[in-house]
Amino acid sequence: MKILVLEDNKILARVIKTALEKEHYKVDCFFDGEDTLDVINNGYNCFILDINVPSLDGITILKNIRDYCGSVPVLIISSNHELDKIKTSYEKGCNDYLKKPFFIYELVQKVKHLCKVENKNIKFSETCEYCFIEHILYNNGKKIILAKKEILFLELFIQNLNRIVSYEELEIYVWEGEITNLDNIRALIKRLRKKLPKNSIKIVTGLGYTL
Repeated sequence: MKILVLEDNKILARVIKTALEKEHYKVDCFFDGEDTLDVINNGYNCFILDINVPSLDGITILKNIRDYCGSVPVLIISSNHELDKIKTSYEKGCNDYLKKPFFIYELVQKVKHLCKVENKNIKFSETCEYCFIEHILYNNGKKIILAKKEILFLELFIQNLNRIVSYEELEIYVWEGEITNLDNIRALIKRLRKKLPKNSIKIVTGLGYTL
């Protein structure tokens, strides 16, 4: 899972990043609001936002996330303990609010709760399964090597089981916001189909794919 951290205190940002990476999250840190706004559509699964940062405050970023990224979990972290600021954060759609100073353990637990994945192992057949925590595909007990985009593809679909994933969502999440085309998407799926049981990935003509 990909997490974006907006925190202008670089020491704290580094501590947060290290703690979350130990839990197998992929973490990108930003120290400026405007820089963060440019990348909110890059397929993040969770946002951790400080309120008082340069250029653009965290609540403005939060509003843009809700306008353009839907219900992706957002955790606000702030040294501002004023009730009005806390109320505004919840009104704009944050999922949780953590007051500074805080224990890093507490932040990690909140992130785990917000990003909870019920099924940590997804079975494609009796012999083939994907471990969401390790980011590894197993077939007959053997590890199958996956490229970064193959991992992102599987994890996007695992988070959206029983739902059609559109071409646009694939571009945003798997290609991390970079422009791609149908040929590239089809080539990726062709490679994955060689590693998964038959009919694991199904195309829904004109709409996207299901797993």
